[in-house]
Amino acid sequence: MGDTTLIVIFVVTIAGCLFVDLGILNKKGKTPSFRSALAWTGFWAGLALAFCGGIWWRMGQESAVTFLTAWVVEQSLSIDNLFVFLLIFASFKTPSHLQHRVLFWGIIGALALRAVCIGVGVVALQRFGWLSYVFGAILIWGGIKTGLKRDDADEDLMESRMVRFARKLFPITPRYDGDRFFTRENGKLYGTPLFLTLLVVEASDLVFAVDSIPAVLAITTDPFIVYTSNVFAILGLRSIFFALAHMMQYFHYLKYALAAILIFVGVKIAAQHHYHVPVTVTLCVIGGLLVAAVIASLLRRKPAAGS
Repeated sequence: MGDTTLIVIFVVTIAGCLFVDLGILNKKGKTPSFRSALAWTGFWAGLALAFCGGIWWRMGQESAVTFLTAWVVEQSLSIDNLFVFLLIFASFKTPSHLQHRVLFWGIIGALALRAVCIGVGVVALQRFGWLSYVFGAILIWGGIKTGLKRDDADEDLMESRMVRFARKLFPITPRYDGDRFFTRENGKLYGTPLFLTLLVVEASDLVFAVDSIPAVLAITTDPFIVYTSNVFAILGLRSIFFALAHMMQYFHYLKYALAAILIFVGVKIAAQHHYHVPVTVTLCVIGGLLVAAVIASLLRRKPAAGS
C-alpha cells in the first residue's frame, strides 16, 4: 500500500489540477491550441515523473521503477484509445470546442471506474492465483486483435447498441444546446448529442480497461501504484489527443508496438508463477518497442503523388 504522505499529496495535487484545468483555464470551452496541448502534455508527464521521484523518496527505488513502468504501459496503451476518440467525435459531429468538455467529464467517470476495476482485480489476483492465466490470455488475445485490426475499419457508432439503448432509456434531441448534456424542450427534459458522445466515450474506456488494467496488474498488484499510474496516464490523455490528433496518420507502426506490448505483458503475467521478469527488463522491453515503432514510422516514406 502507498505511503500516507504520498496519498495526501496525490489527492491534493490531482484535485487542484482538475479544478484549475476546467474551472479556470478551460472555463470558456475553447479548443486547445497545438502549443497549449503540447504544454499540458509536458506538464502531466513532468508531474508523473515528479510523483515517481516522490515514490523513490518515500518507498524506495524498486517501487519508483515499478510506478514508472506501469505509467509507461498505461500511457502507451492509452494512445491507442485516441483513434477511438477521433471516431466517436467524427460520428457524432462533435464541435471541436466541445471535445475538451466531453473528455474532461469522461475522464472524471473513468477515474471512478478504474478505482473499482483495480480494487476488484487486485483482490481477485491475490485470492485466486489461477486468474493470472486468464488475464494473460485476455492480454495476448487483445494484442493479436490490435495487430490484425484494419486501419480503415468503419463502425457506425450512431447505430451502436449503446446508443440505441440510451435512446430507449432517455429521450434524445438531435440538436446540440451549447455545452449542455441535457436540455428542455416544451417543458420536457432531453439528452443532447453531447450526452450520447459522453456515454460512448465512457463505454469505450470500459472496453479499454479490459486490456489496460490487467496489463498494469501484470507489473504490480500494489493498488496504490496501479491506480496512481492509471490516473496520471488518463489525465495526460486529453492533452495528447489535441496535440497529436492531426499527426496520428504518421504513426503507421504504433499499433504493432502496442500489440507486441500486450502480448509481452500477457505472457509475463501468465508465466509469473514459474519465471520472474525483473521490472527493469519489462520497462526496457516496452520502451524499446515504442521507440522502434516511432522511428520506423518516421522513416516510412510517403507514397508519391498519383501512385
